[in-house]
Amino acid sequence: MLGHYRRGKKRRKWLDGIGGCVILIPMLHRHLNHDGLTLAAIDDVIARGRRADWERLREALLADASLLEKIRQVCQAHIQDPHAQRHHFWMNYVNERVA
Repeated sequence: MLGHYRRGKKRRKWLDGIGGCVILIPMLHRHLNHDGLTLAAIDDVIARGRRADWERLREALLADASLLEKIRQVCQAHIQDPHAQRHHFWMNYVNERVA
């Protein structure tokens, strides 16, 4: 049976496994139905992504330096919100890469 459960504010899909075990399914991100990393896709990975998603974004950034400006653009929209710590982290990361 495929369903959802809540843990804090995060929502993850789960699948009942053998013996009542819960098997987590990796999160699928919105706007990732193509090969390019659009601004919306980057924002979604930063806001909702897990560590593995962030690692993939970092690898893409290391392979293509033009993503620096896209990530900066996404983070700039959230920088006034003190609770958007993920965006603050990525903005600091981008600033360090540029320096």
